[in-house]
Amino acid sequence: MKSVESLLRAFSNGDRQAANEFIPLVYDELRRIARLRRANMNAWQSPGTTSLVHELYVHLAEQHGLEIRDRMQFLYLASVAIRNLVVDHARYASRQKRGGAGVTEPLEDAAGPDANADRVLAIDESLNRLAAEDTRLCQIVECRFFGGLTVEETAEALEISASSVKRGWDTARAWLYTQLRSSL
Repeated sequence: MKSVESLLRAFSNGDRQAANEFIPLVYDELRRIARLRRANMNAWQSPGTTSLVHELYVHLAEQHGLEIRDRMQFLYLASVAIRNLVVDHARYASRQKRGGAGVTEPLEDAAGPDANADRVLAIDESLNRLAAEDTRLCQIVECRFFGGLTVEETAEALEISASSVKRGWDTARAWLYTQLRSSL
C-alpha cells in the first residue's frame, strides 16, 4: 500500500488517479476538520459535514500544478479550501436572505439562509485585510480556525516553530477581535 506522502507527490506530479487513492486515506481526518468547522458555526445552518468533505474533494481533484510536499501541507490546503467553501455558502445564504435571484447554490444540500452567514462574511473580509498586513498570521488562522489543526500540526504545516504559532495565534485573534467588534 502506498503512503499518503507518495500519493500526494504523485498527485503533485499530475497523476489525477492518486487523488482517488489518497482521499480515502485522509477521509476521516477531513471529516474531523469539517465537523469541527460546523460545530464552530453554532446555529448557522452551514453545509453538512459529508457535503463539505465531498465538495472539498471535488475542489482538490480539479487543481492542477498544485505542489503538495506532505500530509500536513495537504491539511493546510484543505483548511484554506474549507474556508473558501464555507464563505461561498455564506455569500449564497446572504444573497438569498436579501432576495437574490438566479444564484446557483454552491453545495447541493446547503440549508436555508441564516443571519450568522453575515458574520462568516465579516470574518472572511477581516482575514483578507489581515492577509494584506501579515500573510503568516492569516495562514495560522486558516489552519487553526478553519482546519482545526493543533498548534503542533500548524507549526509542521507552515514550517515554523510551535512558539511562533502560539504568538501568531494570539496576535491574530486579538487583531480579528478588534476588527470584528468594529464591523458588527
